[in-house]
Amino acid sequence: MLVVAVLLFALSSGVTSLDKLNMCMDAKHHKVEPGPEGQLYSQCAPWKDNACCTANTSQEAHEDHSYLYNFNWNHCGPMREECKRHFIQDTCFYECSPHLGPWIQQVDQSWRKERILNVPLCKEDCESWWNDCDGIFFPLLFFLSDGNKCPSESKCRKWTEVFPTAKDMCEKIWSNSYLYTDLNKTSGLCMQMWFDGPNPNKKVAEYYLENAQHRHTFTPITLIFLTVSTFFVTMLSD
Repeated sequence: MLVVAVLLFALSSGVTSLDKLNMCMDAKHHKVEPGPEGQLYSQCAPWKDNACCTANTSQEAHEDHSYLYNFNWNHCGPMREECKRHFIQDTCFYECSPHLGPWIQQVDQSWRKERILNVPLCKEDCESWWNDCDGIFFPLLFFLSDGNKCPSESKCRKWTEVFPTAKDMCEKIWSNSYLYTDLNKTSGLCMQMWFDGPNPNKKVAEYYLENAQHRHTFTPITLIFLTVSTFFVTMLSD
């Protein structure tokens, strides 16, 4: 019985790992399961082959005042296009990516049951986002409000007053959803918000998932070896 139990555990662990490489969060606008969405709009298009967002969600992500989260990018005056494109790309990444499994955590919020935490972003994404928004004014309470809504009374501050560095911006704007790294896109060890061609983030997610398993659990092969060893030791002692 012990052998069967451990083998079943090893098998179920492997299945769980595979699920985390291709899954959607339990959140406000996410699909239940990822799949093709050939009509994804503009900056969300890279995920069209396998997405957690619908075409309608992808279009709303591009609106200045979208119903998705009651955002208004122009709360502090018209936002420059080069800055706005990063916020749109961030929304597409969050809504559409099917490879965020290693960083999904359970939460108890009215608008979602799961969130992402400490997703390692490539340095280029954080740096370019911060640089392209330098000089704009941003609502100070934007990222602290309930449900990520922009409070109407939120006072506007210079971008660099709210986020003195690219690291501050990446990690604090969505309450540690992202982790700033010194890794670049060629490293294969950080998640990319934008890409051309096949999605490179699947291999990154696979790397972090495998490393997490090695740190915290036995691999299925190790479990089988230990089980067989225990079985023979038990037989010999009898």
